[in-house]
Amino acid sequence: MKNKKVAIIGGGASGLLCAIFCAKKSIVVDVYEQNSKCAKKILASGNGRCNITNKNLSSNDYFSQNPHFADYALKEFGFSEFEKFCNSIGLLLDIKDDGRVYPLSNEAKSVASLLITHAKNLGVHFHIDTKITDVKKLLNDYDSVVVATGSEAATQLGGNRDGLEFAKEFGHNIIPTYPSLVQLHLNSKIAKKMSGAKIDGEVTLLVNNKKELTSSGDILFTDYGVSGFAILDISQKASMALMDSSNVTISINLLPKFDAQKLSNHIGKVAASTKQMTILDILTGLLPLKIAHGVLEDLNISASIHGDEIDIKLSKKIANQMLNWRFEVSDTHGFRHAEVSGGGVDTIEINPKTMESLKQKNLYFCGEVLDVVGRRGGYNFAFAWASGYLAARGI
Repeated sequence: MKNKKVAIIGGGASGLLCAIFCAKKSIVVDVYEQNSKCAKKILASGNGRCNITNKNLSSNDYFSQNPHFADYALKEFGFSEFEKFCNSIGLLLDIKDDGRVYPLSNEAKSVASLLITHAKNLGVHFHIDTKITDVKKLLNDYDSVVVATGSEAATQLGGNRDGLEFAKEFGHNIIPTYPSLVQLHLNSKIAKKMSGAKIDGEVTLLVNNKKELTSSGDILFTDYGVSGFAILDISQKASMALMDSSNVTISINLLPKFDAQKLSNHIGKVAASTKQMTILDILTGLLPLKIAHGVLEDLNISASIHGDEIDIKLSKKIANQMLNWRFEVSDTHGFRHAEVSGGGVDTIEINPKTMESLKQKNLYFCGEVLDVVGRRGGYNFAFAWASGYLAARGI
């Protein structure tokens, strides 16, 4: 009996895992990678450290039109199965207290290198710099074809719509795509002036003036708007709302440890005790200088007014602004800067147990090409590994 032959389009996380598990079963595997090397997104992830998965996985960490699609994959190839696999290829893991998992080497390079080496040792053939344009032809030449092309996110690393176009050829529905885990553009000249200033604060996303989500962490002002972990964490919902042409605003709390009363009392107290201090001096004791300037400019308050001119009303006004500073969101920073993409191949048309297309026999989809996008913290890799494993098992 001749060995099965499988073509995998894409040498990223899900494609590599699928290749390894197929090759373990003596299947002949050809991986077609359009870039000059595989695993480019793995190498770039987590600022080169690679937040490889998360110890605490559930479908609540994912967004999809078909919310429970990821359940089976995460159950069959969850954290413990992934850890066992990593141990088997000599990749040791560092599990953080918050559930995030990194390679022990703290380098994304070790992840990419070990996966590729292990695949090659199992006999996987890599065809790099090879862009596939005709999947129907591949289906004639191979017993199975796996589309693991990723998404449009990070176009500079080769992110594109190829997989979605392949899916369309076989009659698949595509859920509109949008950038996720991405920075946001603000309609604000003041934000631009604060470019480079960073705080550890809290951000609340409002869609049509209704609170959607609050996240805390670092917030970095940039010349286009805002970046930082707190921003990335709200970006999936912000991006979807922008796609629906909703009114999207964010409220930034610059000092989450204070309430309005405590903060206005503090401002009033310092103003009363040192009357020669300016309001800018007072705020500089609380905030980075650029942000202190921004708060006052937005309120149209002169930075040079002195302590004896600061009454209760003014203290309250400034305190409220610092704890609930509203900005209009005009756009995201786009697919190029996004870590991942939401939307994709409609999972209602994919078998959740095997990742096989329900429209075309022997055609499989795994990873980010599917309409499954995770939160920040290793969740997107977790689904890539799990879906790649299920596709291999299905084959």
